[in-house]
Amino acid sequence: MFDVKNITENCISWIKNWFDKNGPESPAVIGISGGKDSSVVAALCVAALGKDRVIGVQMPNGKQPDISDSDDIIRFLGIKSYCVNIDNACKAIASQIDLMGLKDNSVSYTNLPPRIRMTTLYNLSQRVNGRVANTCNLSEDYIGWSTKWGDSCGDFSPISKLTCTEVIKIGEYLGLPSHLVHKVPSDGLCGKTDEDKFGFSYEVLDNYIRGIKPPEGEDNKDIAKIRAMHNNPVTKTKLYGIESYTPFEAWL
Repeated sequence: MFDVKNITENCISWIKNWFDKNGPESPAVIGISGGKDSSVVAALCVAALGKDRVIGVQMPNGKQPDISDSDDIIRFLGIKSYCVNIDNACKAIASQIDLMGLKDNSVSYTNLPPRIRMTTLYNLSQRVNGRVANTCNLSEDYIGWSTKWGDSCGDFSPISKLTCTEVIKIGEYLGLPSHLVHKVPSDGLCGKTDEDKFGFSYEVLDNYIRGIKPPEGEDNKDIAKIRAMHNNPVTKTKLYGIESYTPFEAWL
């Protein structure tokens, strides 16, 4: 049973304690997409630090059709915000690599903006002595549904141990606008939702993570897909160095 009140209070307390040790006067810097994760993280930081120590950063890649959602959470929380359009930066990098004769593909196209966004967040954060929030949740991290050195980065990660379903419950508990808390997760690039790409629902994934058995007779193909994504070494953020295949002492 998910105790939303207790977990929410623990998250707020954790953020307070983390900043006491790692930035007593620093603001939290959060990339605001208008989705549930960044909205909930921003709200938790406001509860922990006060709205004057939370900065929301909008980073559209050209024209963003749903940017009004990020406007909504910024207004709702009353936080300071900046908007940095990353369109030119993405195009400049891609065009330079194109000149080398290397063709673009769907993976490189999808992952470039998140990495530019993280660079933007850290550049802005260093100018205000801030601390960058990682807004990934456990469900995404479990199946590698984040971009290495993109949205998988950050200085602190308040919801990394919470599933997608649990983040929604916290958003509801905090009284955030329903259209943000229940916004269908999507990368905003290809017109498909995350669940379309997975081939299974967040509900199935979250139940699997929490050890909730599916109804008897339910198709096990979803579970097989989840396990395959979780065990895919390409999705892992762990770096494999020389120590992974030979004792370091052997080289001395």
